[in-house]
Order: sequence, then C-alpha cells, then structure tokens
Amino acid sequence: MSTAQVRKSFQIRTFGCQMNVHDSERLAGLLEDAGYERAVEDEQPDVVVFNTCAVRENADNKLYGTLGHLAPQKAAKPGMQIAVGGCLAQKDRSEIVRRAPWVDVVFGTHNIGSLPVLLERARHNEEAQVEILDALETFPSSLPAARDSAYSGWVSISVGCNNTCTFCIVPSLRGKEKDRRPGDVLAEVQTLVDEGVLEVTLLGQNVNSYGVEFGDRLAFGKLLRACGEIDGLERVRFTSPHPKDFTDDVIAAMAETPNVCHSLHMPLQSGSDRLLKAMRRSYRTEKYLGIIEKVRAAMPDAAITTDIIVGFPGETEEDFQGTLDVVRQARFSSAFTFQYSKRPGTPAADLPDQLPKAVVQERFDRLVALQNEMTHQLNIEQVGRTVEVLVATGEGKRDAETQRMSGRARDGRLVHFTPGGTAPRPGDVVETVVTYAAPHYLVADGEPLSWRRTKAGDRSEAGIKPKTAGVGLGLPSFGAPAPLPAAVSGCAAQ
Repeated sequence: MSTAQVRKSFQIRTFGCQMNVHDSERLAGLLEDAGYERAVEDEQPDVVVFNTCAVRENADNKLYGTLGHLAPQKAAKPGMQIAVGGCLAQKDRSEIVRRAPWVDVVFGTHNIGSLPVLLERARHNEEAQVEILDALETFPSSLPAARDSAYSGWVSISVGCNNTCTFCIVPSLRGKEKDRRPGDVLAEVQTLVDEGVLEVTLLGQNVNSYGVEFGDRLAFGKLLRACGEIDGLERVRFTSPHPKDFTDDVIAAMAETPNVCHSLHMPLQSGSDRLLKAMRRSYRTEKYLGIIEKVRAAMPDAAITTDIIVGFPGETEEDFQGTLDVVRQARFSSAFTFQYSKRPGTPAADLPDQLPKAVVQERFDRLVALQNEMTHQLNIEQVGRTVEVLVATGEGKRDAETQRMSGRARDGRLVHFTPGGTAPRPGDVVETVVTYAAPHYLVADGEPLSWRRTKAGDRSEAGIKPKTAGVGLGLPSFGAPAPLPAAVSGCAAQ
C-alpha cells in the first residue's frame, strides 16, 4: 500500500539556527507533497525527522540522548521511521547509524530533497539508508515549503559560506556560498506576500557577500530596495551580515527603504583585535565600531544586536576587557553570548592555551551582567514611545495569566501589550505606548492607539499557513542576472 493511501503522519524536531528552521519548512513541504500529514499534538507520529545542528555546544549528546529515548517508542510501534538530517548528519554520516542502529535514514545539508525517497527506500529494503552528498544537489528554495507562520516568512538568498573562521564548522558542512538569482528571491517574497505574509527575513550565512558569485558586489543593497517596491510587504529583516563585507550602500538602503526595519544583527565575536585575527574574522574593532556609528547616524532609532564568544583559546584578561569596552561603546540592544567550546574539525580545536572552564564561566558571567544592564537601560529609553507591534503567537509565556498579548516592534524588541477593547489576532498590527521596561522586553498596558486587521490575521484565525511551491530551477545560472528594478527612495518607517 502506498504512502499516499496510508496517510502516514510526521513530526519534525529542529535544532539550531534560522537556516535549520527554514530547512525544516522545506522538509515539511516535501513530506506533505509526498502524501504525509503533520502529526497532531500528543499523537505518536509514523515518521520523526531530526534536523540537526553541529555548532551548538553538546549538539551530539543532545541528538543521541533524544534518539535513545525514542528507541523504545519505535520498538512499540511497528513501521515507525526515524530520519536524521542537517549539519550533524553531514558531519557524522554513517556514524549515526552505528551509534543508533534504529535510525532509518541519514541525509545531509546538500540533499534535503531526497528525504521522501530515502524513507520509501528504507521501508522497502528494510535497512537504513545513508545518503550524504559533498556538493549541493539542488538549491533548497527550489523545493516546496510548508510555512510555520501566517504572517512572517524566511527567504534564503544564499547558502553556504566562503569565510574561514577558525571556530566555525559551517563552511565544511554547508559548502561554498551559492547565491540565488535576485528574480527568484523576489518571486518567492511576492508569493509569500500574496499569501498574506507581512514580514520576511532574508537569510544567508553572510548576506553582505550576496552577489559576488554573479559579479555584483552591490547586489544586497539593490535587493533591499527592490523589496521596498513590493506592495503589501510591511517589514523586511535580514540575517546575518559580516562586518568585513558591510558597505555604505546597504546602510543607505536600510535608511531609505520604508519597509526595511531599523534592526541589525551583526556578529562581533570578540573585542580584541588579536583574537579577531586568530579567529580569521578579517576586520578589527575600529572597523566594527565605525559601521555602528554610520548605522546610527543614518538611523538613530536602530536596534543593534550581536554574537559574542567568550573564552576563545589564548584569551587573556586584557583581551576580555577589550570585549567589555566594545560592548559599552556599541550599546547593543541585546547579545547572544556563547562560551567557547571545541568543535572537532575546526582549526581552533587544535590551538594551544585552551582556557579552563572556571575562567570562561567567570568572564561569561561578567559579560552577561554588563549586557543585561545595557539592554535594560536601552529598554527604559523606550518608555513613553509609540510602537507598532506585529502581533505574534508563542512569544509570551505568561500572557494568558497577565491577560496580555505579544508581538515584535519594528526594531525587533519583544512587546507584551494589553489588548483593551480590541481583539487582535496573530498577524494583525497594533499601535500602543510603552509603559514599562523590563531587562528583556517592553510592556504596554494602556489602551491600544490603533488596531489594524490584516489578511495575515484572517488566515491565522482560520488556521491557514502558506504553502509555497519551489521557486527557480535549481542552482544559479552563469553570468549576471537581469538588473533589479529601480527603487524609489522614501522616509524609513518608524
């Protein structure tokens, strides 16, 4: 009996970054097209897919521990299948089946489109299928996607990375950078907007280098401006830029394109020039702070966030003080802070002077305390200001008991607000005034100034999420693509 007739259910468990989250949307789209259906809550699915990360600390232990807990469930349910994909699968390959022989399918970052076929093959042959490619089989965005949100969507502009940061394993797992054609990107954005989506986030390991592959180093700024020409697209975000490739035209595009949000996530990693060189980060603190100065000159209301690693091999107290100094000068709205941990296969794993855990922890605690103080201070400055909130779901853990709703302001800050006499749905837009600032969120307890019902809100209320077909015919063709349409400058939305 075929998969389509049986209507097997599936569940996808995602670990890691935004790239993995978006890849999981593609995996869901593929499985739905192959006749599977999403498992409902509390149902034991027929297929469990793990989309893994190899960057986060203890990623291996987390996966194998979870697989161990799942083994008895599989033994009790004949026909159940387990698949493992993503970065850890690309790294460990057949080792996964050796350590967890009850896994049915292992697939890598370069062939996510193979999942339905591999599941069917494993079922037919009654043996595990391991398929890992060393080069991209097809651009992920050419695959269908079952989107997680009715109002916000991810759009990949590139995959892979050409950088050689000594602490990062991503280039060896995701491959060299491959850029999508601008027309394909814009077509996918338009498709999402036609489905009611109000906000898109452009994704790339290094969005600033977008266009180098087809010979246009200014392509990313042009892409931002072109997004400004799409009617109905209210918010454009992007992640992540690399400081070494950050150019003034992108700052101008952010400031002059009304729907591009004044939020910027730009990884710092360290405030020590000596360590930045050891990390092969190709910029120094002066350049980094110079970019921030230009961004704030063009957009005084910009919220800037970052990534920082504490305890990189050889880090001295003087190096760490340099990081604290940059944090003070940059005034980040928030920071993702990480304690360095060895990643097998990276150059940094073999460096001398690996720091004791106690030293790293003590520095980490000091950094977090400083950044929390900075975040709270900047949030306090928001009290009394009017913010536009895109109402979301799942942002506030205590919203039910506080009778508040939540969403994100244009600058990315989390806002818990009292709906008052309104009844907004996820995807609707509310204007309200900030009345209180906590260290990591804002509160608006007054009556909303306005509430705008949206198509995204209608679809969210109806339980309808976008299902997008693949856009494009695979990998980019050779030569420069057609030029992007000219954009009309305007005042940036507040």
